[in-house]
Amino acid sequence: MASVCDVCFRRCRLDEGRRGFCGARVCAGGHVVPLSRGCFSSVSLDPIEKKPLRHFMAGSRILSVGSFGCNMRCPFCQNSSISWSDEAMERFEECRQGEAWSPERLAELARATVPRGNIGVAFTYNEPLVNWEYVRDAARLLHAMGLKCVLVTNGCAGERILDELDGLVDAMNIDLKSFSASCYRRFLGGDLDMVRNFIARAAGICHVEITTLIVPKMNDSVEEMRQMAAWIADLADRGGRSLNGSVPYHVTRFFPCFRLADRPATDVETVRRLARVAGEYLKHVYAGNC
Repeated sequence: MASVCDVCFRRCRLDEGRRGFCGARVCAGGHVVPLSRGCFSSVSLDPIEKKPLRHFMAGSRILSVGSFGCNMRCPFCQNSSISWSDEAMERFEECRQGEAWSPERLAELARATVPRGNIGVAFTYNEPLVNWEYVRDAARLLHAMGLKCVLVTNGCAGERILDELDGLVDAMNIDLKSFSASCYRRFLGGDLDMVRNFIARAAGICHVEITTLIVPKMNDSVEEMRQMAAWIADLADRGGRSLNGSVPYHVTRFFPCFRLADRPATDVETVRRLARVAGEYLKHVYAGNC
């Protein structure tokens, strides 16, 4: 009998041994479980501002780890080669044949790098919530050591996943890639309603900052920015944690890559203009990659 994965809107219906769309979850013994547990594509000690998080333990560093798999298909993905491309999934299979990192091993590495300024672990580079069980288990160990757990996520996950992580994640940077449902569905392979619900819920359980990559001809209109910024501003009124009444917002510049390698980089003035528009609604807005 097939089992249904409930991580995201896709609700992949999987027969025994079959993987979901993300490539990182499989039906085994009648249950959907993560394949990528403890398989890392990248490990790096980064400045916290690189996540980007500007208002969470500024000036510190964080051990950043990426695994494999993603439930969206953004044509401008900067991490496809280590996350979900054919090349990445080939390395994933090689990784699965080797020694996986237990949550205990990861937590010990995080603690060992504290003298280098590390404050914990950031799950990033791919979509960490396709492997949320590992995040949960590692976060419990990190907290027991007095360390932090951070997520960099596309926010395309259901409320049950957030319930499982409530109290275990200290900060998130969440992508709000567009404010158009059709753009999310047709261009990005995601679901805007699920992302909006995720952001609203996450803002009530931990520190949240939001990022929008400004892509020419996709989400670079003033009208769309006004809609996004007004919605973000409303999060505080709906009970979300905020910084002086405003969720920090990052408006970043697109550079040609992946399937949009022939599209020009976003004009710097366009990014700065949209950041100024967002600033009409929000107190903490940052123009990135400029």
